[in-house]
Amino acid sequence: MTLSVDQLAEARVALDAPLYADVAGDIDVSFEFFPPKTEKMEETLWRSIATLAPLAPRFVSVTYGAGGSTRERTHATVARIARDTAIPAAAHLTCVEATREEIDSVAQEYWAAGVRHIVALRGDPPVQGARYAAHPGGYENAAALVAGLRRLHPFEISVAAYPECHPDSGDATVDLDNLKRKIDAGAGRAITQFFFEPETFFRFRDAAAKAGIAAEIVPGIMPVSNFAAVQRMSAMCGTDVPAWMGRLFEGLDDLPDARQLVAATLTAELCRKLYAGGVKQFHFYTLNRAELSYAICHLLGLRARFATKVEAA
Repeated sequence: MTLSVDQLAEARVALDAPLYADVAGDIDVSFEFFPPKTEKMEETLWRSIATLAPLAPRFVSVTYGAGGSTRERTHATVARIARDTAIPAAAHLTCVEATREEIDSVAQEYWAAGVRHIVALRGDPPVQGARYAAHPGGYENAAALVAGLRRLHPFEISVAAYPECHPDSGDATVDLDNLKRKIDAGAGRAITQFFFEPETFFRFRDAAAKAGIAAEIVPGIMPVSNFAAVQRMSAMCGTDVPAWMGRLFEGLDDLPDARQLVAATLTAELCRKLYAGGVKQFHFYTLNRAELSYAICHLLGLRARFATKVEAA
């Protein structure tokens, strides 16, 4: 078999390139956790934070359940991160099933605990599948919540963005208009829902810029440790799961270690392609599992910058 000149040139490029081209750690990362429900889950959470802290994340955020179902646990977790670690802590705050006064009170408690960063969200209805309705006397949406937080204190405020359109939005234009209202109300950053192909983010970023949105847009990255679970989450939030991804995870249901290896490689490659398109900030949805996110960051060239120790409660 004789190779053409073009094929020879292509082969030379492939041979000269390293087996894995990392991005030399030229990125910033942040991590998202959920508040623990049990003592064992709390130990797992703090081990995860201790594992990821040496990567010097820009911040770590803690989620907040619908209707305040995790309000106290979220507050305790965020307050402890702010108190016992050097990592900037961000608290999620939603509009669901609370008056403005109640939400303002929670925000005041965060400020008193030293928390300066809020992830302001409309939130989902407490009953899955129900239609969202603003609480009487509450903030009607995330833009109103952002404006309310701005009146209280000079919080750093992040909001959510949806590259594939929020399920409740009529279309992408309506969705972008909503994002712009949140930014105009005082948010300084948008963190996206997870997605699985770089072009999805690039198209959204271009559309946001065309709509006059100049704030930082950070891609939300979901490492796929459990493909079936990610399929369920994707169906709820309108995220497309490519057919090729199903093929990659096929036959790995009973091989968790193999799934982790595939997930780390796949997610690192997604981040590398995003980096090639100018992205240098990434927000990882950890699901409170540190090793996978740490492996992905390692593949991207990030290394521990210091040692840390966070004791379990």
